[in-house]
Amino acid sequence: MENQGASVVITHHILDGKQPQYEKWLDEIVPITKHSHGFIDLQIVRPIPHLTFVYTVIIRFDTIENLKTWMESEDRKMLIQKAHPFFRKNDNYQIKSGLDFLFNSENEGNKVPVRWKQFLVTWSAIYPLSLLIPLLVLPFLRLLQIPANHYFDALINSGLIVFLMVFVIMPNYTKLIKKWLYK
Repeated sequence: MENQGASVVITHHILDGKQPQYEKWLDEIVPITKHSHGFIDLQIVRPIPHLTFVYTVIIRFDTIENLKTWMESEDRKMLIQKAHPFFRKNDNYQIKSGLDFLFNSENEGNKVPVRWKQFLVTWSAIYPLSLLIPLLVLPFLRLLQIPANHYFDALINSGLIVFLMVFVIMPNYTKLIKKWLYK
């Protein structure tokens, strides 16, 4: 089977007044991360000044093996130890691969459903949306006098389907079927 890639979401709760030191530490760890084998990209979501204190770092690698190699590497362990005085809480992270993020349940912790159940649930959610969304959206686009264009229509339809899947359908659908899904 083809490699699906993998992501890690890291949250660091930083002590008041330690943000400048943490930012300097980020300047040290980010280049090392970027040179790790299989690295794809990295985003840092910084806290809102004077309101929040949580940094979220999202790192993507080409394979889960390369991601785990980085997360368990001596370089990372040493750098985490160096930043430990800035943390309110310990280094916290979750590794996800493929579409696992759609099945993240607060009550189930890090538990992820088996792939065949992920397939069935995702398919059963996307199929009706792929029928319904074009029926609703295309007449609206024509009402706005946007000319018919197969590529533009597909872009709008697929974008709306993905938005609904990630933010509306899957969070509610997985709650509804969680007994079966996580069994």
